[in-house]
Amino acid sequence: MSGQKYVVVGAGPVGSLAALYAAKRGHDVEIYELRGDLRDPSTMPLNFTKSINLALSERGINAMRHANQQELLDHVISATIPMRGRMIHGKRPSGELYEEPQDYDIHGRTIFAVDRAGLNGRLLDILGAMPNVKFFFNYKLTGADFKRRKAWFEVRGQDSSSSRPEEVEISFDFMIGADGAHSSVRYHLMKYTRMNYQQQYVDTLWCEFQIKPKKGAEPQDPKSKFRISPNHLHIWPGKKFMFIAIPSEDGSFTCTLFLSGAEFAKLESDSSKLPSFFDKHFPGVTSLIEPIDLVSSFEANPHLPLISIKCQPYHYSDSVVILGDAAHAMVPFYGQGMNAGLEDVRILFSILDKNATLESNNPSDPGIIDEAFQRSLALAEYSALRVPDAHAINDLALQNYVEMSASVLSPTYRLRKFLEEFMSVHLPSLGWQTKYSRVSFGNERYSEVVAKSGHQGKVLLRGFVAMLCGPVVAGIVGLYLVQRRSFGGSHFLDVIRNLTK
Repeated sequence: MSGQKYVVVGAGPVGSLAALYAAKRGHDVEIYELRGDLRDPSTMPLNFTKSINLALSERGINAMRHANQQELLDHVISATIPMRGRMIHGKRPSGELYEEPQDYDIHGRTIFAVDRAGLNGRLLDILGAMPNVKFFFNYKLTGADFKRRKAWFEVRGQDSSSSRPEEVEISFDFMIGADGAHSSVRYHLMKYTRMNYQQQYVDTLWCEFQIKPKKGAEPQDPKSKFRISPNHLHIWPGKKFMFIAIPSEDGSFTCTLFLSGAEFAKLESDSSKLPSFFDKHFPGVTSLIEPIDLVSSFEANPHLPLISIKCQPYHYSDSVVILGDAAHAMVPFYGQGMNAGLEDVRILFSILDKNATLESNNPSDPGIIDEAFQRSLALAEYSALRVPDAHAINDLALQNYVEMSASVLSPTYRLRKFLEEFMSVHLPSLGWQTKYSRVSFGNERYSEVVAKSGHQGKVLLRGFVAMLCGPVVAGIVGLYLVQRRSFGGSHFLDVIRNLTK
């Protein structure tokens, strides 16, 4: 399918990668973005924050790899910081502060901290150098006719003698909506297809803070500018809330407080209590962030909601499809939001490519392929394939909040992780992996990951019960108990019950 006009709404990482895939296939691509040029530092992101670090894992990297743009991949990887695991912060009963590392993967694989603006800017620079790509910034989608393939945009931020903004009409062959959780493309798509739609606001708000780089860093030691380990995602678990920190290249850490609306309201009524709240629940943070900076960030930065969106289908006929947060916005606790969106792009275009090469059924001219018809088949296949996977990772992201804020302290969680990693190393023929490894370090379908993880839990339970007195399990559990003395305080039945989760 060449020579088609593709319109991409949304110039974030997902929309930009979709535009790159389309342009590399010879299509004429127009990118429409509600905001100004995202490479301009004065352009405010839609969530009103400036420094958002993201976790890039294999799925996102693989999607960029399939764009056949090596310079993009090289640039992105060179500007990332590998994070080998979580660093759990806490305080012992004696009052001593501690840091406890928990590696993500027994085989040493890592996820990467990446600056969203840097990634986005590099994608836009590459697109800007392509002759078949055009940008339209400050354009707001106000209407769409997906039967006639027409759309209307309001041009914002331009001088005009009229009291009303100018509206322009465009035509297209195919529209890709990558315009975020509050997608205008999805809104108009709902008028053309019987879309099932579910939106959930989680009872948790978030606010951004920053740990500044260490003063007097040594130039010959790049790590000396970091005040805590740069190769971990730092977590202060509070059971019902948490504080996290992700490293940045300049030595700072982008930090996020996740807290219920009620707790936020208490602190908003008297923000001077914030340092003591942190000392109680997130010990050690006030030694990394000055109390006065903690309070000023809390007062200046917005307290934003978390939203989870599921819908289906993701397309209408042959004319439109939605990707990324527009199709499946999720809470950030599995670090898969951007990765899932980038993976959407790879899967969509692999299906489009497959259908573009199908033989024609036209007996008078077998060489003619009805591009619109083939694309409609491809989009139907894409929706059918991707919906269950998107729903699966949405659910996993919600569940992982409990893991990050509480389960990381649980002996039962650690025991299951230990058993699964032990089997992964010593019985590799069984294909045993932790759920996190399957999600973050592979490209299996999310729905298959959930199914396999559930099966592993059942096998663990049966084996644990059937072989409890056997030498293999006794040896494994004995080894675990030596390494994790804290396990002894757990109730045995709770351990068994949690193995199957």
